[in-house]
Amino acid sequence: MQVINNFINGVQASSESGRVAPVFNPATGKQTAEVVLSTAAETRQAISVAADAFTKWASITPLNRARVLFKFKELVEKHRNELAEIISSEHGKVYSDAQGEVTRGLEVIEFACGVPHLLKGEHSLNVGTNVDSHSMMQPLGVVAGITPFNFPAMVPMWMFPIALACGNTFVLKPSEKDPTCPIRLAELLKEAGLPDGVFNVVNGDKESVDVLLTDSRIEAVSFVGSTPIAEYIYQTACAHGKRAQALGGAKNHMVIMPDADVDQTVNALMGAAYGSAGERCMAISVAVAVGDQVAEQLIDKLIPQVEQLKVGPGLGQTPENHMGPLVTKEHRDKVVSYIDAGVAAGAKLVVDGRDFVCKGNENGFYVGGTLFDHVKPDMKIYQEEIFGPVLCVVRVPDLKTAVELVNAHEYGNGTAIFTRDGNAARQYSQHIQVGMVGVNVPIPVPMAFHCFGGWKRSLFGPLHMHGPDGVRFYTRMKMVTSRWPDSATVQGAEFSMPTMK
Repeated sequence: MQVINNFINGVQASSESGRVAPVFNPATGKQTAEVVLSTAAETRQAISVAADAFTKWASITPLNRARVLFKFKELVEKHRNELAEIISSEHGKVYSDAQGEVTRGLEVIEFACGVPHLLKGEHSLNVGTNVDSHSMMQPLGVVAGITPFNFPAMVPMWMFPIALACGNTFVLKPSEKDPTCPIRLAELLKEAGLPDGVFNVVNGDKESVDVLLTDSRIEAVSFVGSTPIAEYIYQTACAHGKRAQALGGAKNHMVIMPDADVDQTVNALMGAAYGSAGERCMAISVAVAVGDQVAEQLIDKLIPQVEQLKVGPGLGQTPENHMGPLVTKEHRDKVVSYIDAGVAAGAKLVVDGRDFVCKGNENGFYVGGTLFDHVKPDMKIYQEEIFGPVLCVVRVPDLKTAVELVNAHEYGNGTAIFTRDGNAARQYSQHIQVGMVGVNVPIPVPMAFHCFGGWKRSLFGPLHMHGPDGVRFYTRMKMVTSRWPDSATVQGAEFSMPTMK
């Protein structure tokens, strides 16, 4: 059985914990590897290595740090197909979706390569007579990232390229469900010329996570995952004096107005709800139909498309499947339990994916596309993030009610409105209490030079991820105010509040 180890100080490092977790191919249900679950001491060793590497890495000029990232970008592009195959084989998403994930990660590397400009700071000449002020953006030290299973390449690359470009060293704790891709990225960073110890990967579970949250040498922690864990991460890290950002769960609504093009809307819904088997924090899981006529049109057009979804392995299929399996058997069973709960609550199950079986891969972790109509806000399937291929249709009489519905939900990650009415779109964008809004765009994930993050219980911490907020998160600002007087202008002591003259 293949063993996936840690990556510490530039080499793969085994663990002496004696604990491992299984890694599966979700398409077949077969175990393909096991990943080590590190001890607290091994996690501290990775932090020590990163701390030792910090001073030298931080002293390298931003331009030369950027050149390492340029080389890393080149290597990720060269190995794009390999990375996508790794992602698909351990996560289950179809190959083209895995390719897209790598591309979105590459975009953050490209942004980070501009770090000499991003770290320029500000300068003011003569804030007072012969007094100047300027700011310096300086690295924090050792920072950590804790990343989820659904994007084993993209989400780590939302974090570490900017952190490294800013002069920090990094300890990554990836998901134990699909850990191979982060190790491969570490190897490519080394090949790109990153000094040993600057980037380290520790595989593990809560034991490792708690070390990263409490060790005094960690300056900042970034996390993406479910809301209960995000809240724990944020509160624990802050209680130990760390800077923290923790992105949590979502329940993303698409509001469909009566004037929307129904065919375009249905096509957008299909990809947004069922792409990656719904295992995206930006997946549309609630379609809010404004008016019963809109709802009936949607349902009539959605039913055949959901029933005809091609579900199967993410690799080796021509033509490619629309949707792959879920990541684990346990997660598959959890999604099925949500469908059961929706039926029990009285929602109308229009298309049932619970009994889907993939021929030739009967042991894979599959759920077919599922569609509910007449979902009510008090139902569990509306209130909670399902993270699977389940789309709920909620009916409302008007846009005002739709806005109130979305704003009442505890999550505020992403939303979309489909309409031809510019004023409706403007009003929705202005008044909706959600961090990322799409207008006729079903999954409004910002580009790397903008910031990603939700509102309410979808984000803990003031700063969003990547873009300008990413630079702010991984640096601290120092203000320098300077005067160079000559001996003829030296005056006596002043005891009043200093003011600029």
